[in-house]
Amino acid sequence: MKTFKMGGIHPSENKLSAGRPIQLANIPKQVVIPLSHYIGNPSEAVVKKGDFVKVGQLIGKANGFISANVHASVSGKVNKIDVQLDASGYKRLAVFIDVEGDEWLETIDRTPTIISECLLSREEILKKIQDAGIVGLGGATFPAHVKLSPPPGKKAEILIINAVECESYLTCDHQLMLEKGEEILIGVSILMRVLDVKQAAIGIENNKKDAIAHLSKLAEKHTGIRIEALKVQYPQGGEKQLIDAIIQRQVPSGRIPIEVGAVVQNVGTTFAVYEAVQKNKPMIERVLTITGKEASNPGNYLVRLGIYLASVVEQAGGVPANTGKIVGGGPMMGRSLMNLNVPMAKGSAGILFIKAEESLRKPIQNCIRCTKCVRVCPMGLEPFLLMNQSERNMWPEMEKNRVMDCIECGSCSYTCPSNRPLLDYIRFGKTTVGSIIRNRK
Repeated sequence: MKTFKMGGIHPSENKLSAGRPIQLANIPKQVVIPLSHYIGNPSEAVVKKGDFVKVGQLIGKANGFISANVHASVSGKVNKIDVQLDASGYKRLAVFIDVEGDEWLETIDRTPTIISECLLSREEILKKIQDAGIVGLGGATFPAHVKLSPPPGKKAEILIINAVECESYLTCDHQLMLEKGEEILIGVSILMRVLDVKQAAIGIENNKKDAIAHLSKLAEKHTGIRIEALKVQYPQGGEKQLIDAIIQRQVPSGRIPIEVGAVVQNVGTTFAVYEAVQKNKPMIERVLTITGKEASNPGNYLVRLGIYLASVVEQAGGVPANTGKIVGGGPMMGRSLMNLNVPMAKGSAGILFIKAEESLRKPIQNCIRCTKCVRVCPMGLEPFLLMNQSERNMWPEMEKNRVMDCIECGSCSYTCPSNRPLLDYIRFGKTTVGSIIRNRK
């Protein structure tokens, strides 16, 4: 079965919420929508205190090419524009909206009718995607219209849809495929039209056999789209790893997928493209997995942007009594949340409750040079060396040893018998080296 060639691990899957139908999250009395919850420049507010807004209305205009529009997820009155802590602990400018009813823009098609045909030109589709504020929903939150606009001289040969969801516990993409399969495939066809490619592959790990069977049957009536069942191997959902698995091409160090003729989009992003192009619906909500071994009601929730995570968690049964850590995302690449009074963002894929006894770090011991971290690294790096250099502020050496190629998958820390916090130090070093490189340019 297909997989990537270098490194990888197989952590416990713990897909506790698999098969749980998507539920609508309750709408509270107020939402707080950050003007920056994606990679790129923050958007600029185009509303002010006292303005009444409808669901889907533009409230933040993209500021530059690598930026994204932000829309109201509720209807109501703008209470204020002020700073708000986000899930990473940074203060971001946000629009506070007091909810009044649920009045949508008339241009948004809210009927359940599936619209298959798209006669728009490439430019018209791209504009709709850009106007809708769509970003990558696989974690990186890179503006979709940028990814779909290859640089001059570069031409895509294949579109790859990332439906792998290799991160433990998370099931939001899996359930979306089961419930919105036809819409996703139409979204794939639309993306193929934008990129002017004749083939697309949807990569799904083999632990989602129902999704593979469902999409395979639907794909029979869609020209050029194939479903690729992949070996269960973390981090299969890494962009470069997925390209390697499906078309056996390796993206060179420091390069992007278009260099090998591929463009990768997340399956959730693809569904959002369908809604934007066929239904005139901007990105105002997404599916979120709430889970954990002690969670009373693990499940998948359709949450509007700007709703405090605490509100959704309460609907899902609250925080389990013996929780030692709350993680935004999955256990491998997610990050600890300081609290749940942070707004739902475009990149929020999961909330994971980790039991107290499982959240404690084991004592750090000396590196025994076993090279396990090297063997599992999917990017061919030497994590033990990068950690040592990060501890000693050896930034030029870290750059030379390709720290910027690290995808922060955590495979090294997971496999280390000495419990060394390899990823923590590598992340710190990568951030520092990245800043040095940007300042140099």
